[in-house]
Amino acid sequence: MYPGDEIEVLRPDLPRGRFRSVLFDFDGTLSLIREGWPQVMIPMMVEVLRQTGTAETDAQLTTAVEEFVMRLNGRQTIYQMVQLADEVRRRGGEPAEPLIYKNRYHDLLMQRIQHRLVALQSGQAAAADWTVPGSHALLDNLQRRGLTLYLASGTDLKYVRREVELLGLTSFFGEHIYGAVDEYQSFSKKMVIERIIGDNDLHGQELLGFGDGFVEIEEIKRAGGVAVAVASDEVHRRGINQWKRNRLVQAGADLVIPEYRRHEQLVEYLMGV
Repeated sequence: MYPGDEIEVLRPDLPRGRFRSVLFDFDGTLSLIREGWPQVMIPMMVEVLRQTGTAETDAQLTTAVEEFVMRLNGRQTIYQMVQLADEVRRRGGEPAEPLIYKNRYHDLLMQRIQHRLVALQSGQAAAADWTVPGSHALLDNLQRRGLTLYLASGTDLKYVRREVELLGLTSFFGEHIYGAVDEYQSFSKKMVIERIIGDNDLHGQELLGFGDGFVEIEEIKRAGGVAVAVASDEVHRRGINQWKRNRLVQAGADLVIPEYRRHEQLVEYLMGV
């Protein structure tokens, strides 16, 4: 069965119907609470680099920052800050500790999203207002089919757990929620994937992954799994973000979808029904 126009199949011969475990990224893949984070992180980093006295224009700095920020999207936030420190050093500056940059970014991001969290907490906003359309229905569909669901995010674990709860997603993942920790070398999506495979005695083709970042697509493919790229338009909440789609294709995605409005067709296709 071909899944329909909104589902772009890049690998028609992908293995279907064997999946036992499913790994989801969080921000941009399920949650829209942090929509707009690049518009916070990138200008902050440009300002830091501007202070080195570099002769580069703001446009040149923005291009340089955007490249590494999006390349590292999906890894823990601290890695983007480590790269920022390296970029300061390359331009002859004396960088702050990456954790200082991370905390500065988080404070700025909270200014952007705090009202969203408050609205969800108070009930003024519904969970569906701040999730990728169809998220709850997709997770329910997969869970009813007996698949075990996992969530791994580059955002700090304490924030991920809170936001998962606010969005009414905790019951789908239970204890299988992973996120960034202070000892950042002890967590990565690669480690989570290895744990899933080891704990469940999986073969690569029994692992399915959904993500909107380069890293998780790349790691799912490296493990031999099937990777669904969620090229979500986080602002309009419908249709493909073409820039995101192109990056995820480069990462090795097997399928590209805009969101989960066609989750029944998608799951039937993946399960070989």
